Amino acid sequence: MPAVSEPLADAVFERVRECIDTANHQLGIQLTYPDTSLSLRGRAAGTAHPSQWRLRFNPVLLQQSPHVFFEEVIPHEVCHLVTFALYGRVKPHGSQWRTLMETVFQAPANTTHQLDITAVKGKTFAYACHCGEVALTVRRHNKVQRGEASYRCKRCHQTLMPVPAVL
Repeated sequence: MPAVSEPLADAVFERVRECIDTANHQLGIQLTYPDTSLSLRGRAAGTAHPSQWRLRFNPVLLQQSPHVFFEEVIPHEVCHLVTFALYGRVKPHGSQWRTLMETVFQAPANTTHQLDITAVKGKTFAYACHCGEVALTVRRHNKVQRGEASYRCKRCHQTLMPVPAVL
């Protein structure tokens, strides 16, 4: 995992605290600061673990687009915690979450990020069905190879089969 500079990491932790403080002030509640780390890998920019009161952020994507993180990603993930604190288990991007994103955090209620994931995109394996080729992640490919899973095309519902490697 790439090291994030101490000032950037500190700024992430401070932004999380600011978001919690904003929610506490606007909603008249007293939430504590969550455990926050820069340990997330893969294509997600951030994840919230409400029942553990924990946030994880992707250091690679953070370094590529810090402005997007501070304006959108961090409020998005904190909002999941706030939603959980107020409403319990509800749809992750449901009406309660959307309302809090727009009113408390003054941020767009986007469910996914638009960050460039080229630097974090993992290796894929070619599989095919009647519709054409489909890329499976290493994890899914390995499950197929071990006989633990099979996957079907979302359109034609045919079982995806590995495409033979061309030598």
